[in-house]
Amino acid sequence: MSFRIGIVGLPNVGKSTLFKALTKNQVDIANYPFCTIEPNVGIVKVPDERLEKLAEMSKSAKIVPTVIEFVDIAGLVKGAAEGEGLGNKFLAHIREVDAIAQVVRVFEDKNITHVHEKIDPQNDIEVINTELILADLETIQKRIVKLEKEARGQNKEAIAALKVAKKMKVILDEGKLARDLELSAEDMTFVKDMQLLTSKPILYVLNTNDFEKTKESELVKNLEKKYPVVLLDIKIEEELSQMSAEEAAELGMKTKLDELILKSYEVLNLITFLTTGPDETRAWTTKKDSTAPEAGRAIHSDFEEKFIRADIINWQSLLEAGSWSKARELGTLRTEGKDYVVKDGDVIEFKI
Repeated sequence: MSFRIGIVGLPNVGKSTLFKALTKNQVDIANYPFCTIEPNVGIVKVPDERLEKLAEMSKSAKIVPTVIEFVDIAGLVKGAAEGEGLGNKFLAHIREVDAIAQVVRVFEDKNITHVHEKIDPQNDIEVINTELILADLETIQKRIVKLEKEARGQNKEAIAALKVAKKMKVILDEGKLARDLELSAEDMTFVKDMQLLTSKPILYVLNTNDFEKTKESELVKNLEKKYPVVLLDIKIEEELSQMSAEEAAELGMKTKLDELILKSYEVLNLITFLTTGPDETRAWTTKKDSTAPEAGRAIHSDFEEKFIRADIINWQSLLEAGSWSKARELGTLRTEGKDYVVKDGDVIEFKI
């Protein structure tokens, strides 16, 4: 099960540098717009302290963390929805990701050009959002035309989808994001089918070299009312990515990238369940509120289709017991059926 976060923003705000720090991959970084044309894709481990503790208990031969894919998407500019700056190509790359991490430049540096020749984070956010909204309006308008034809034939599904599309068009015309419209679960299925850019979960990454000032700014206070926000000094993160843990510790420096990775995981509405034994201790990704068979699909489709039951225990309870057999004696290991809703941190042994 693979989930992708698209790193987006204007040119020269630190997207490719952030990607390099996250993935430790060498990517093309240059002080000019559009240096990134094809998206770079990197697989990033989700930090999880539970794995080592469970592996030690089980004497596991290896540890396998769960991962998220980060996609470095080239800079958008004003007019991208009309094709400016290779905009159509970049918008298509955004359409393929599950969530958006929008990098916003807050720092001043006369040696790094800004595409608008001024540092105005709020304006930068509005430019990006406007381009995504314009692209979605084009998508919605095309879909409305198609649905109107189908609705004339009394297609009930088309009639229902048309109502949702028209509601969505009103929201987008007002300059709001598609995700701002409150919809029923049934209506959401129509929106998902439309693949709207502004319906995707979003978090903001503010690239700053003054954490205290940025944290207290109106920009952050307003963003945090609706979205996850992470403050990073991306240049420092790049430097840290090139150091060993010992070198960073000697300098008293610590990465904040784990915060970004974990918030990316959360914005996708994901949780982690675990398996452990002599062969390996592994983290698995599933959607929040998944039943045990649905979660089992992350391991193999047979775990959903042939599910009988599952032995389940919270990871801390398992560590306290010291073994599966002791946990069973203590009554902290439970046998659950197909209706059980998996919780973050559950350690599971599936029976099929």
